[in-house]
Amino acid sequence: MVMNESVKEVSTRHSSLPKTKDKPIYYVLDTNVLIHDPSSILNFEEHHLVLPITVLEELDSLKSGKHAVGADARQAIREIDKILGKASPEEVEQGVPIRRGDKARPLGSLAIMMPKADDHHKKVALLPNHINDNKILNDIYHLKQLRPDNRVVLVTKDINVRLKARGCGIESEDYQNDQLVSDIDLLNKGFIEFEGSFWDHIESVQTEHSASGILHKIPRTAVLHKDWLQDIHANQFVIDNTDFVGKVHELTEEHITLLHMNRQHMMEQQAWGLKPRDIYQAMALYLLLSPDIHIVNLTGTAGSGKTILALAAAIEMTVAKKMYRRIIATRSTQGLDEDIGFLPGTEAEKMEPWLGAITDNLEALHYGDENTSSSIEYVLESTPLQFKSLNYIRGRSFQHSLILIDESQNLTPHQIKTIVTRSGSGSKVICLGNLSQIDTPYLSATSSGLTYLTERFKDFQYGGNIQLQGVPRSVLAEYAESVL
Repeated sequence: MVMNESVKEVSTRHSSLPKTKDKPIYYVLDTNVLIHDPSSILNFEEHHLVLPITVLEELDSLKSGKHAVGADARQAIREIDKILGKASPEEVEQGVPIRRGDKARPLGSLAIMMPKADDHHKKVALLPNHINDNKILNDIYHLKQLRPDNRVVLVTKDINVRLKARGCGIESEDYQNDQLVSDIDLLNKGFIEFEGSFWDHIESVQTEHSASGILHKIPRTAVLHKDWLQDIHANQFVIDNTDFVGKVHELTEEHITLLHMNRQHMMEQQAWGLKPRDIYQAMALYLLLSPDIHIVNLTGTAGSGKTILALAAAIEMTVAKKMYRRIIATRSTQGLDEDIGFLPGTEAEKMEPWLGAITDNLEALHYGDENTSSSIEYVLESTPLQFKSLNYIRGRSFQHSLILIDESQNLTPHQIKTIVTRSGSGSKVICLGNLSQIDTPYLSATSSGLTYLTERFKDFQYGGNIQLQGVPRSVLAEYAESVL
């Protein structure tokens, strides 16, 4: 695994300090880090990890139940037990080596910090011990006194705890191992847009006709401005102001091969009667309808058309083309895991209030029909549209299904992996999200599972993504998005 980026940055920043030079760092993990990534204890290379006993108590209180947090807590506990094994209490206190499959990698250690009875008179409590966060901060302060020659760093996803730590003179940072981009503006958009003509940037090109269509083979050496070459990936689009549209067909070290796309034909695409309103929606619809693309993720502001495009394409591919047997819709919302059990009805009936965006867009697709209700009933009867809770997805495998994940910006990288790996033979996954509307605590645009998925899959030859532009919903929605 790749070393935590923050560890690299911190190590470089403090390498000039004589007392910590070449000495391992003591990283104290907060509970939310282990919930966010249950395998995080394996990502700190040669450095020492310390878990306050309060963290284990919090994991113990979270492990019960079927909700996602409980499953993550149980997995974190198993990872800790796997490392500590049959170590003696003395070894656990000093630190047990973290052994990995790659024996060449440096070993760190994992220790459990549990204050002894004779330490109470020595220990200075900076904060009242009535809440767990304060107990952890007090333990870290005590550890700093015990290890004056080592750096002691708190790793937590909780911004407020980091602020409190700074106020107590304790170094703290966010867990960044799964943050693949430092700035959300650097995230792959799924297309590269050129001012003027794209061909003004190319010195030579070889064009040929094939079974796939018209292919433009461009030597990398023939590119005049090479700054965009590092941003080009599989199934990405190239567009310009002269109506040229090309899709990356093949990438090699020597050449970039673009499939020439007819812009007019793309704008005339239809999915269950829905046509794209701009070129960005057209590119998204092309990826959604393509049988060769197995995973598509669409990002964009509220009202940019993510859900209605995905739903129209899903119905087209299941009802009309019979490419998939069923549509499985799911999402994660704050409070969903806790509240679903108190809602009446079946799993589908419980999930329906949370998936209102799906049913709203289904109604919008048939708004112009003579009998909207009959059209919706026909769709629901023609193909199973199943609403699934994340609680019941773990361990399942969906064959020949179209898996629609709404509000995926609220998922952690670990959760997004859990869902995507449920896709079986002949299935397709569509992830939708708005990175400016994250409701889950401890997540940001750079640490969201949607960002993680976009960055990890940018070179996957059977995947694609599009960042939709503008707000085609209404003039009011567009104005509200820009000024509110």
